[in-house]
Amino acid sequence: MPEQYIYSQGPELTILIPHYKTLGLSKLCLRSIKLFTDLDKVKVIVIDNDSNDQSLEYLRSINWIKLIERKDIADESPAKMHAKALDLGMEHVKTKYVLSIHTDTIVTSSEWLSFLFSRIKEADDIAGIGSWKLEHKPWFKSMAKRLEHIFQTKIWFPLTRRGSGAIVGLGDNHYYLRSHCALYQTELIRKYTDGFFDSGETAGKALHRKLIEKGYQMSFIPTEKLGKYMKHLNHATMILNPEIAGKRTGKPKAYKRIMKELKSVGYDRIIKNNDLD
Repeated sequence: MPEQYIYSQGPELTILIPHYKTLGLSKLCLRSIKLFTDLDKVKVIVIDNDSNDQSLEYLRSINWIKLIERKDIADESPAKMHAKALDLGMEHVKTKYVLSIHTDTIVTSSEWLSFLFSRIKEADDIAGIGSWKLEHKPWFKSMAKRLEHIFQTKIWFPLTRRGSGAIVGLGDNHYYLRSHCALYQTELIRKYTDGFFDSGETAGKALHRKLIEKGYQMSFIPTEKLGKYMKHLNHATMILNPEIAGKRTGKPKAYKRIMKELKSVGYDRIIKNNDLD
């Protein structure tokens, strides 16, 4: 193993956070980490995707994070920006474990790290843990989604001879640990994968598949369990910045949902506490 990747004494975990023009969310995300985390146990790396605005100025003022600034990304899609930012952050990781999260992932409990570590350390062959989804859905919406999945799997796709087609969870559209919360053994990513931006797929998708092909477990944590320790404000980055991915993400209904979820995680209390910087 190259000398720069010899895992030193001290923190076991590096947290990677890609960022793009989300001042309010970035404050909330980072302050929630500081509020509920012993910073002697983690290293935090934020990778900015050429924001060139007040959010970047804010990140430059935080002395307990390592800030990496990416430039010349005008031709990159949001998905490519995100995955390549994670790979750039990986170049600076020297801890045994690495965690990817989004700026719209908010820590809500001081037990969050001990919970994640307890899960990944259950067995040596667990390469990664995390979630596919981290937002709570009412029971009726979950039931409707389940019925839709059954209809597609048992009736529609076989009838149209599309095989597994685009059914989520099957074939090339397999479930994988999403980067809004995914904890990995660092060495296994480096040894067996090409990183987060692999084959042009969504961040972590090919990585997940390759680790399973090498015989490792990738463990999904149910939303109701992981949700006790953190909350993902699903699509908040896009909803609060519709210019990133089109007007469709900026609909009033979606904005109202995000405002409600921000309130549920104590946004006002945390965002007003400048001591958490």
